[in-house]
Amino acid sequence: MMAFKSVCRVFYRRLVSSAAEARIPAAELRRLRSAVFSREQERQRALVTRTEKIEVTMQCPGLQGSLLVMNKGVSTPHSCARHLTEWHVDSSALALVDGEPWPMHRPLTQSCSLTLLTFKDQDPVLVNQAYWRSCAALLGQVLENAFKEEFTIELLRSPELPVTSGSFCCDLVLDPRLDAWTPSEEALRSLTRDAQQLIHQNLPWEPLEVLPPVALEAFTHSRCKQEEVEEMVAESPSGTVTLYRCGDHVLLSGGPLWPEQGSLIALAATGSPRNLGEAEEESRKAGGATPSR
Repeated sequence: MMAFKSVCRVFYRRLVSSAAEARIPAAELRRLRSAVFSREQERQRALVTRTEKIEVTMQCPGLQGSLLVMNKGVSTPHSCARHLTEWHVDSSALALVDGEPWPMHRPLTQSCSLTLLTFKDQDPVLVNQAYWRSCAALLGQVLENAFKEEFTIELLRSPELPVTSGSFCCDLVLDPRLDAWTPSEEALRSLTRDAQQLIHQNLPWEPLEVLPPVALEAFTHSRCKQEEVEEMVAESPSGTVTLYRCGDHVLLSGGPLWPEQGSLIALAATGSPRNLGEAEEESRKAGGATPSR
């Protein structure tokens, strides 16, 4: 494991040095990151060379012990929900696979127990956490696309706020030329409209578990994201990180996201960027949202 981390650090330093090159337009960065995601996704799918069956034991209320026979490396919790009822498909926001939080669109890798989680559960803490995490991811996607191509915007690791706060936030590094920028009410309404347009598309959050070199390649031109990869690898027992893609927007997440953006139903940008402390250029944007599930 130590040797693996050393190799990762060498690779990391090499990519950091390449980040000093000329700035790349945001649209081109999205294309490059999405291309890395697609290539790795196709490579992993090619590893499934034959259909192998697994047994999924349901643990949902009213379904305890029910057995589903699914396809290893292909079937997802969402696939399992489709074998149940329309209510399970529409209401399930997150899964527990052998007790571990699991995105609805992540393939199952072995026989397991499966619990589908909804907002109607007696203790929806995990669903709430995934919901606010997904809202922050959507807000980050909006902010990354909100400024002219000449400005550089770096998304930072979104902080996990207590669900009791009733809001979420997205930390970012603004271009130095935007130091004096304070969003007007009209700017906040514009960001909210952009978010609503994304929600209306109802695009899925595609999860992909990858090794550190793949994640570092995806974020070759982002020093902040490369450091985030290093932090996540250090925290991961498996030594992997999970990328998510929505459209052509690729991001890192410290936990599962909701299945689709359309599940968020309503999102509003409500806060103004503020200084976070040591780095003068670091700012925070807050928002509120309402779920549909």
